[in-house]
Amino acid sequence: MKKIIVNIVSVFVLLLMVNCQEDNLVFGTLNAPTNLDVTVEIVGKTDALPNGDGSGTVKFKSTADNAISYKYIYGDGETKNSPGGIEEHGFTTVGVNTYTVTVIAYGKGGVATTETVEVTVFSNFSDERSTQFLTGGTAIGKKWYLAASEKGHLGVGQNDGDATKNYFANYYQAEPFEKSTTCFYDGDYTFALVNGKIEYKQDNKGNTFFNNSYKSVAGGTNGGDDACLAYSTAGTKIVALSPSSSVVYKNPVETRVTTGTVMNFSDGGFMGYYAGATQYEILSITENRMVVRLVQGNNAALAWYLIFTTTLPTSSPDPDYTVLKFSDEFNTDGAPDATKWTYDLGTGTAGWGNNEAQSYTNASDNVIVAGGSLKITAKKVGSGYTSARLKSEGKFDFTYGKVEIRAKLPIGGGTWPAIWMLGADYATNSWPACGEIDIMEHKGNEPNRIHGTLHYPGRSGGNGNTNSTLITNASSEFHVYKTVWSPASVKIYVDDVLFHTVANDSSLPFNRDFFMILNVAMGGTFGGTIDPAFTQSSMEVDYVRVYQ
Repeated sequence: MKKIIVNIVSVFVLLLMVNCQEDNLVFGTLNAPTNLDVTVEIVGKTDALPNGDGSGTVKFKSTADNAISYKYIYGDGETKNSPGGIEEHGFTTVGVNTYTVTVIAYGKGGVATTETVEVTVFSNFSDERSTQFLTGGTAIGKKWYLAASEKGHLGVGQNDGDATKNYFANYYQAEPFEKSTTCFYDGDYTFALVNGKIEYKQDNKGNTFFNNSYKSVAGGTNGGDDACLAYSTAGTKIVALSPSSSVVYKNPVETRVTTGTVMNFSDGGFMGYYAGATQYEILSITENRMVVRLVQGNNAALAWYLIFTTTLPTSSPDPDYTVLKFSDEFNTDGAPDATKWTYDLGTGTAGWGNNEAQSYTNASDNVIVAGGSLKITAKKVGSGYTSARLKSEGKFDFTYGKVEIRAKLPIGGGTWPAIWMLGADYATNSWPACGEIDIMEHKGNEPNRIHGTLHYPGRSGGNGNTNSTLITNASSEFHVYKTVWSPASVKIYVDDVLFHTVANDSSLPFNRDFFMILNVAMGGTFGGTIDPAFTQSSMEVDYVRVYQ
């Protein structure tokens, strides 16, 4: 049932004094919008699913005579101004729920007509993982900061159907601390889980960094450069999570670059950069790093990207590790240099602790230097598999530095190449207490997704401190896998693009000697199902270099 209430706002006569003469400003006749009509489409509604498909998504379209804009009050704590009257909203409370949605049509001079509609919709959407990472799972909450030390902490790209470019900031990426002369890095952003709802507070220290087309929101003049303007972000907002329907989520190639979850901020809430958006898609989130994507409110062709961290960035640069202390360029054909490398052999305990299928050898069929690169080859032999695992243990152990490995990865379901480091005291300080730094891991069953992970007490195995990123042609082209390991942090890169950072401190095992390991495993807990058609494939390493 629809209830229509017409509210006529009082009209004030404004007097303008110019040269001691008075002129009356005439607005003309102010008529409230009429014939307000609201249509509602529950996404996925069928005879069998009368309340929708579980996404909780409802499409609204409002029209009225003499209306110049609309506002939706959804009844779940969220509101949305809508110049065109067409909106899509995700209701996120799990189960079948009825919401009273209020639609306000505004006419000239602020006169308005109001209509309410009741919407009953089913939602089974939840993202407990993102909720936990976002809030810490507590009412105290978790505080986030702009990751100013990362390239691309602010970026912009296209928002269209081009599957090769619509999922990253291909137009512009800010350099580290590029906006340090502005207010952009001053704020912090706290998410808390209170009685099952996500609450959000932004402390912008009194100023907000505005997109140049939105400066008028804070009393500025649109155009020119982005600018910091005085703007209040006081108060608590509610953040509702809903499923994504973005071009990134629909991207047939790169669907794995998003969690598929969108944060919907109530009452005009936003994160750091004001671009007219209240919906932020979570592309990736870990315990200490989050990448979000938002579509500019007044230009749907542009998508902005923001990177956040739970550690307040400082402008102190990483240590300047430039002195080459170890290198193998693999320029001499034959067996790997015995002064630099040794081997792990056999099947280990329980498949090297991971139920891996291969047996490691030092045979030339599995490991050889030829044509300027090291080749580690996993092969099917009878009903089993052989491969190789090289390590610098006892040849070169080190604490802190920059490690760079240029490599091309094997192909095939079940392959599990890894470039990693293990604490040198593992024999007396059992894993994970000894620590592990995985610079690169790759699953043949998930081509081109590169994983970087740290393992230590409380964060090991399937609960490692990890993140991943997508690259192109991981198995047909060489890429540089790098870590910068310092007393302050461990940072992991692909082709000089940072994708994972873990803050280091004295409580972690990353402050003593480690050694390097290069191997190709088959199957196991990470590699997964081995393709029955697999015969052999190699990881090729062009060079290994360590700087201190």
